[in-house]
Amino acid sequence: MLDTIISSVNTAMYSYVLIILLVGCGLYFTVRTKFAQFRLFGAQLRAVTEKPADGKGVSSFQALMVSTASRVGTGNIIGVSTALCLGGFGSVFWMWMIAIIGAASAFVESTLAQIYKRKGENGCYGGPAYYIESALKCRSLAIVFSILLILTYGVGFNMLASYNLQSTFSAYSFYNAKITPWIIGLILAVLVGYCLMGGGKRVVKVTEVMVPVMGIAYILIALSIVALNVTALPSVFARIFSEAFDLRAIFGGFGGSCVMYGIKRGLFSNEAGVGSAPNASATAEVKHPVKQGLVQVLSVFIDTVLVCSATAFMCMCSGVEPTEALSGAPYVQASLTATLGGFGPIFITVAMILFAFTTLLGNLYYVDQCLIHILGRVPKKAFWRSYYVIASVLIFVGAGLSADLLWNIADVTMGLMALINIPVILFLGKYAFRALKDYEKQRKEGKAPEFHAKDIGLPHETDYWK
Repeated sequence: MLDTIISSVNTAMYSYVLIILLVGCGLYFTVRTKFAQFRLFGAQLRAVTEKPADGKGVSSFQALMVSTASRVGTGNIIGVSTALCLGGFGSVFWMWMIAIIGAASAFVESTLAQIYKRKGENGCYGGPAYYIESALKCRSLAIVFSILLILTYGVGFNMLASYNLQSTFSAYSFYNAKITPWIIGLILAVLVGYCLMGGGKRVVKVTEVMVPVMGIAYILIALSIVALNVTALPSVFARIFSEAFDLRAIFGGFGGSCVMYGIKRGLFSNEAGVGSAPNASATAEVKHPVKQGLVQVLSVFIDTVLVCSATAFMCMCSGVEPTEALSGAPYVQASLTATLGGFGPIFITVAMILFAFTTLLGNLYYVDQCLIHILGRVPKKAFWRSYYVIASVLIFVGAGLSADLLWNIADVTMGLMALINIPVILFLGKYAFRALKDYEKQRKEGKAPEFHAKDIGLPHETDYWK
């Protein structure tokens, strides 16, 4: 009964409300920033290399890796597989569209997070909860957003990541449906708990190393698989575009169409406009907020255009036809087995282990920021230890629950986050546009851009930019 209710809410939310908000907001920001996601690609690459002036704090690259750790996860494998099996090849096109359009939203929300960030003893921090509270003077709405983020990332997505990881082991003969999920869940919970006990710095260091390595390795293997099946590429592209614009199939059953699955899985994967990545963006020590906004555009492209596409083409070029029965890990495993033989399931298991692990750490890094916001201070070590134990237990429990229920709960709570964040960034977007104009003006004058809140006529008091 609970699953039915949540599924109905989920369908209504993604079939109508979020499609209009996400696409409309993304297009608006794309036009207002004059296509910054494409026009300033060189500036995005330069911004990634910026380091804190004092050599301390979180660098642009480290903040990018934390946000990418959360974005690039099990959803890039299992989520893409689910979209292909239930929505068809056309869903890939709509994933691309939501990433390209959503990159502008990612730029605006991360720039705002930088503008309204705050100073702390161990560096700066911030996110949507802080710009909601500082600019709108509405702490109650900010707390609601923080609670939704905790439920989405600390509970829903982390439990789902744990389930997705253990499900890849179902291809092996030793897998026992009653025992194996709990064993894998326990091992994963212990490893994540160990990293968490080291605090935010250990999380940043782990993701800084693991994310680039696993991302590059995954894409290289995907390219190898596509190369082995290169003759299938023309027909794959033909199906992507023909199914993406099959109006009869789309409007005949919109709730299960490629458009809906492409948008849902695209949003789940790149999170643009949801309000999660700004929590990592705010921690970066940069001289101008726009720099970190541009860095987050890169994160969206890395996640969807590179990693999600890698999974999609590995599967689509294999010759294995996606069906509802294969939805999830089985379709990816069947596709890789068809091309790589026995090495296929091993490769996807290793990839899932790495992706799930970094996703869990990135998600909980976001949760840390929201807990600090709700409490109004940085808690003592005893609080963090208790919270990390609870977070580890949820990871353990998630390994043995139903995937459908977890997907639906995570989709609903993430959708609610977007319903709060998108209207807020639409209202505050003018300050991000002014900051972008200020950044480009300084660059044209041959200066290294530096930010002062008074230069954009910001009417709100800021804690960091004075």
